[in-house]
Amino acid sequence: MSRSSRLSRLPVLACQILAPLVCVALVSITASAAEGFKRQLFNGKDLSGWHVTRCEAGVEDGALVLQNGNGFVRSDHRYKDFVLELDWKSRQAEKWDSGIYFRSELPGPTGRAWPTLYQVNLAQGMEGNVKDLNASSTGLIKPGEWNHFKLTVVGATAALEINGQHAWKVDGVKAADGYIGLQAETPIGGQFEFRNITITELGFQSLFNGKDLGSGDTGWEGGGADASACWKVEDGLLLCTGQKGTWLRSGKQYGDFNLRLEYKLKEGGNSGVFVRVPHDGKHRGRELGDGQPSGVEIQLLDDAAKRYASIEPAQFSASIYAVAPANPHVSRPAGEWNSIEIDCRGDRYRVSHNGVQVIDANNEKSPGLKDRELKGYLGLQNHNEAVWFRNLRVAESQYAK
Repeated sequence: MSRSSRLSRLPVLACQILAPLVCVALVSITASAAEGFKRQLFNGKDLSGWHVTRCEAGVEDGALVLQNGNGFVRSDHRYKDFVLELDWKSRQAEKWDSGIYFRSELPGPTGRAWPTLYQVNLAQGMEGNVKDLNASSTGLIKPGEWNHFKLTVVGATAALEINGQHAWKVDGVKAADGYIGLQAETPIGGQFEFRNITITELGFQSLFNGKDLGSGDTGWEGGGADASACWKVEDGLLLCTGQKGTWLRSGKQYGDFNLRLEYKLKEGGNSGVFVRVPHDGKHRGRELGDGQPSGVEIQLLDDAAKRYASIEPAQFSASIYAVAPANPHVSRPAGEWNSIEIDCRGDRYRVSHNGVQVIDANNEKSPGLKDRELKGYLGLQNHNEAVWFRNLRVAESQYAK
C-alpha cells in the first residue's frame, strides 16, 4: 500500500470509532498535517532558539524547565499554520499552573508577564482548555506524569489531542500568526518541565535533505562551476568549506516567499544569502550602469570580529548588503547557531535575526531597492570562509506573511 493510501485511510478508520462531527475534524487536520517542514523546537541541550523574559528557565536532564518567576519563554520565529507536539509535566503535587501560548504577541512594555492570547491552559483541572476560544475537555490528563499534547492550527481553526485522544476542535482563531510560548508562573503554579518539543511548519518545503545537495526544485547547484570544490554535507549540515569556489544556486526561482534557515560562522566569518538573483548570481545592484538585472544579498557576518570594526551600517549581519542596515544588531558569538528569516512580498523586505525583526524596507524607505528584481534564484555565498547551514526551508507567496 502506498504512503498516500495509508494516509487516506486514517480518517476513514477514525470515522468507525468517533462521532461524525469529530470525524470531520480529523479529516481536515490529517489533510493539513500531511505536509510541511518538521523540526525540533527544543534540542534538549540548551535554550537555542528561545527567548526568556522576566523569569528563569534552564535545561535539566534534557528537559526545558521553568525554574523561577513570572514570565514568558518564546520561540525565535512566528508561526502561521503548524502542528506543535510536546510533553509536559508539573513538579508541583497540586495547584499546578502554567500555559502554552500560540499565535501570541509579546507581553508588551506595561509590566505584564504574559501575552493576552492564545493560551492552552495547564492549570490543575483546566489542562488543555483555551478560554478565549471556548475550547475545553476533561479526563484526559495523567496527574504527576508526562502528558503529550498535539496542537494543530490551520487558518482560523485549532484542534488539540491529549495523550493521543481527541480533546477539541474549534474555530475563531483571529490572529494570523504569532509566537509559540511557555508561561512561567512558578510562585503560585510551581515549576514545569517540557521535552520532545517539535513543530511542523505547514506550507514550508525543505531546501536541504541532510544528505547531499539534492536535485530539482528543492536542490542546490553550483552557480557556474562544480560545487563539490567548496561545498559538502557533513554530519547532516550543509558546509561551505572556505575553499575558493562557486556559490550555490537554488533549483527554482522565487517571487514572494518566506525563507528560514540557521547558520553558524567561525570567528571573523563572512557569508550571505542571495535573494531574487538572476542566473549569474548578481546581487549588488546595476553597478557601472550596465543595466543588468540584480537581486540582493542578506549579509551573514561575525559582527564582533575586530577585522570588521570599521564596516558601514549596511554591512552588519542581517543587513540588505549596502542598501538597508540591520537594527538592532543581535548576532550571536562566533561558533553559535543563528536563525534568520527573510520575508519578501513585492518590493517589501522584512528580515528577522535571532527572533528580532531588524529590517522592514521597501523602495520608498530604501531607494537602493528600486532596481532590484522581484523574482529570481536563492543563493548561498562562498566568501572563502567556512560557514554551516541547517534547517533551510521556504514557503511561497500564499504562506508568506
